[in-house]
Amino acid sequence: MPTILGQNQYGKAENRVVKITREGDTHHIKDLNVSVALSGDLDEVHYSGSNAHVLPTDTTKNTVFAFAKEHGIESAEAFGILLARHFVDSCEPIRTARIRVEEYTWDRIATSDANSRFIGADEVQHSFVRQGQETRTAQITYDGENVEVLSGLKGLTVLNSTNSEFWGYIKDRYTTLREDYDRILATEVTSVWRHNWTGAEGVRTPNWEKSYAQSKKHMLQAFAETYSLSLQQTLYQMGARAINSRPEIDEIRFSMPNKHHFKVDLEPFGMKNEAADGAVYLAADRPYGLIEATVLRDGAEARIPFDMTNL
Repeated sequence: MPTILGQNQYGKAENRVVKITREGDTHHIKDLNVSVALSGDLDEVHYSGSNAHVLPTDTTKNTVFAFAKEHGIESAEAFGILLARHFVDSCEPIRTARIRVEEYTWDRIATSDANSRFIGADEVQHSFVRQGQETRTAQITYDGENVEVLSGLKGLTVLNSTNSEFWGYIKDRYTTLREDYDRILATEVTSVWRHNWTGAEGVRTPNWEKSYAQSKKHMLQAFAETYSLSLQQTLYQMGARAINSRPEIDEIRFSMPNKHHFKVDLEPFGMKNEAADGAVYLAADRPYGLIEATVLRDGAEARIPFDMTNL
């Protein structure tokens, strides 16, 4: 039976690039993990092994590092856009470039007071500690005409110690879960959001750093301020708040595992364990409920792949 080639791509994955920018004694750091995937007129390399249309993956790796030096790294999104456009516009067989970026955040280490006995401690601006919160993500796709920018984050762990309930659900012969009117709601947020900016000439480019910070802020505020009757309700409010507050976002997708906290049964020891009195909980890591959904601006098209946020 004859066969034909289906979708294919290639590139260099997980290029770890760290760029230090020096402004006198003050240094700035950008720490990225960049993956390049290229597709286009690549049938022959699969059918016959001809490499005539292949840009070596080693070249894509070198380009990542050279661009970091030549252009700097303003943001994960801006850097990805530069790379995607370069690969498509400079190499004719390449029709589409997809750049995926993870960014690891570093905070500046606070040093001693100016009157410290350690000489020059107040002038240290080059020491950093790796931030322990979320990982920022970005995916840029360019097909020679339009740019698609997906920003996102993963590993953002949040918790509400009250203002969450869960009751009124379907019960059958296998249901053992008790209804809860004052529970802990905790999750680890993975989210991807799509910008409506396509790189069209004359259209203002978003401020990617501000857009990310503000989107994250609005999601966190919605998580904190929603009296939750379900994790689904909280998820929707997080997405709606981000879209309503940021005009550049048309679509946002979440994957949010319910990090269950179960009240420990202390009755065998003659003790009650009620939330109102400050309960003790068992934090269960698995199995976990996994809630996933997309929130859209009214009239927008759903384009974020469902599996982009799966854990």
